[in-house]
Amino acid sequence: MSAVVSPLAPAGFPPLSPIAGVRLAAAAAGIRYTGRDDLMLAELAPGSTIAGVLTRSTMPGQPVIWCRECLPRGRVRAIVVNSGNANVFTGRAGRQVVESTAAAAARLFGCDPHEVYIASTGVIGEPPPADRIGAALPNAAAQLDGAAWEAAARAIMTTDTFPKAATAATDIGGVAVRINGFCKGSGMIAPDMATMLAFLFTNAALPPPLLQSLLVEANEPSFNSVTIDGDTSTSDTVLLCATGQSRHPTIASADDLRLAGFRTALAAVMTSLAQQLARDGEGAQKFVTIVVSGAESDRAARRIGLTIGNSPLVKTAIAGGDANWGRIVMAIGRAGEKADRDRLKISVGGVPIAAEGGPIPGYREGPVAEHMKGREIEISVDLGIGRGNATVWTCDLTHGYIDINASYRS
Repeated sequence: MSAVVSPLAPAGFPPLSPIAGVRLAAAAAGIRYTGRDDLMLAELAPGSTIAGVLTRSTMPGQPVIWCRECLPRGRVRAIVVNSGNANVFTGRAGRQVVESTAAAAARLFGCDPHEVYIASTGVIGEPPPADRIGAALPNAAAQLDGAAWEAAARAIMTTDTFPKAATAATDIGGVAVRINGFCKGSGMIAPDMATMLAFLFTNAALPPPLLQSLLVEANEPSFNSVTIDGDTSTSDTVLLCATGQSRHPTIASADDLRLAGFRTALAAVMTSLAQQLARDGEGAQKFVTIVVSGAESDRAARRIGLTIGNSPLVKTAIAGGDANWGRIVMAIGRAGEKADRDRLKISVGGVPIAAEGGPIPGYREGPVAEHMKGREIEISVDLGIGRGNATVWTCDLTHGYIDINASYRS
């Protein structure tokens, strides 16, 4: 966790109201860090449902494997998250840590161990200290509080410079419903089904299959549309929990029109969290929004946007304030999606740069260069061949990224 907060950080931690059926706590387990909380515990009301999306990495951590085993049951009573150690590539020892942690939490809450979800973040290849996690759980349980959102969000941070959270209020059938969420992530961000770690909570009463459908739907244009460095984590985990404490009308189908407000609210929370990830990219000085339109499909538009956002040449040009739009052309060309040079249009900061196969007649670089000096960079690409659209968020690539990652284990 960096002492220097990203210049792109929001003004402060947002006010998050309690959600009926959710209590949280943070504790210092001494897993890797000293003088800070590194364990987060969430307790959910009995009967709470859960949905999740997890990394597609072929080298998943033991907590990811555990969550995959638990999710088909669709029920949750607790979530335990540690920072400082990812419990990845740790063999049987890592599995034992997950099992012992789930068993310890299950004893505290009187539930099945498979109702306890585990997530970990930090260094890869070092078995985490199970005894420290187990010893810290009773202390954390004694501190459970419905208002402890910021403490929980801070406990899961690694190289993050600020805690990330978002909230939205809506209704289902005229009955009030709320969604709160927090996440962590600063590097190793190019999600493939999820982000580093994100936890979402609602008092809605929604069955697991429906909850899963809503989460997957909202995940693509949010967490799966952000990139910092092009690397998908071994630990990507997004969990959405519904406590069922709101007495709204029964909803059985994703097609129910009464879910419209909930869909919008969930998308808003997840999009805010995804953008905060890019704003806290390791060494980031500039937040970049890439809007792609006119592509062959939405999927193609997203792939083109991510290719631009992942390009080291584009990202370093942005870091240096260099209005070198040729690098954007290069990235579009290597994305592997349908594109036509003579239909392509590119704008930066709202200034048209290229169209009809070349620079706009009379193009002056000055306004674009001035825009590139700012903190908020906007790139617009119109392929002109279809109706596919996507928005992707990223950050610039500075020497700070090297400094942070070169000393990550020290």
